[in-house]
Amino acid sequence: MKYFSTNGKAPEVSFREALLKGLAPDGGLYLPERIPTINSIDLAKLHEMDYRTVATDILSRFIGDEVSTSDIERLCNDAYNFDVPLEKAGENKYILRLDQGPTASFKDFAARMMSRLMQHFIAKDNRKLTILTATSGDTGSAVASAFYGLQNINVIILYPKNEVSEMQRKQMTTLQKNITVIAVEGKFDDCQDMVKKAFRDPALAHLPLSSANSINIGRLLPQSVYYLYAWSRISGENRKVIFSVPSGNFGNLTAGLLAYRMGMPAEKFIISTNSNDEVPLFLSTGKYKPISPSRNCISSAMNVGHPSNFARMIALYGGTMNENGVILKEPDRNKMGWDFYGVSVSDEETKRAILHAYKENGIILEPHGAVAWKGIMEYISHEGDKNNTFISLETAHPAKFPEELNNVLKFTPSLPLSLSSVLSKPEKFEIINNNYSLLKDIILQNSRS
Repeated sequence: MKYFSTNGKAPEVSFREALLKGLAPDGGLYLPERIPTINSIDLAKLHEMDYRTVATDILSRFIGDEVSTSDIERLCNDAYNFDVPLEKAGENKYILRLDQGPTASFKDFAARMMSRLMQHFIAKDNRKLTILTATSGDTGSAVASAFYGLQNINVIILYPKNEVSEMQRKQMTTLQKNITVIAVEGKFDDCQDMVKKAFRDPALAHLPLSSANSINIGRLLPQSVYYLYAWSRISGENRKVIFSVPSGNFGNLTAGLLAYRMGMPAEKFIISTNSNDEVPLFLSTGKYKPISPSRNCISSAMNVGHPSNFARMIALYGGTMNENGVILKEPDRNKMGWDFYGVSVSDEETKRAILHAYKENGIILEPHGAVAWKGIMEYISHEGDKNNTFISLETAHPAKFPEELNNVLKFTPSLPLSLSSVLSKPEKFEIINNNYSLLKDIILQNSRS
């Protein structure tokens, strides 16, 4: 299996190279040259498999012979030691709870597998690696947890100083050791921009840099697994489902699209965004315009005005988008219109969705999951479609957002152990202005330590 750059100006690489590089040298994002398909017989077998076995099967198809199946199985067994509940939420509706991992976020699925794959490769060569990543919320905590204490790997995490919750911050800043955390006076897009500049900086070309953001294909492939797993749990009649995906940087949605291209019988994907509605607007108007600065919403991990992974989605539909958001070759918009339904959800609508889900179904949702739930309600209202099967993705534990939940529901969800354990630990982080040269100095200092 080879991987190509969405910018089309870099040579194809192996999975190992794509994983360890993160970003292609031409500034593009890696995608597999072909999507491995699953025939109907193998699809039917997924229903009998537990999550780890499904993950082993799917990831083996993308990685090929670069990692033995037995090693992939061992890594999956180590990474996925938590439940993946699919909760009934009324007639023909389900909540896929992706919040049971060590940092109570869906990012655990990607970060834990990615860290193990990276460690597998660099251990063979006794190499060192610096992971540079930006986060708008849960990515940072999941990456910090997944890479914490690993030999030969240092991690530098950037986050927008005023746009993550206290819990999200503490999950990053209380680990320390090989984890360096930087608060940036700016937006997530500023953090992401600085990370991309570092990868393109000739002065840092001698350093072994990689990324744990969803710009790294190693993040997306593990996430495609839970779509197929969720489908297989309710697919007794091989029925198609509609997924509602809370979308910010669009890695989660792109992972679902990869599962769909593999052969998963999905009817449609509801793209549920907060007020950063650049992609829903593109679907309705055909014009893409990044939002700068991004709009600050209570679903903070989705405060992204120019999602990196949209370039991957454009490529999967035959188009080309550069890193600045300029579409150089138009994708198949008719096909995109068939596969996707775009919804933008305001903060007030998000709060009402939290209240509705609790009153109607006794379900507790946090802001990101509530955006996805509202997406389903909007789709049903607009399309008059009540008979399809819907799966809404809940991407973080409600207890990570106590203030918002208390404002709406008048109570605070109980903290799982994975969250309560960080509250009393000391924090360590740096604060810098939105200035790339400051980050560059930190990277160089980090590389010498």
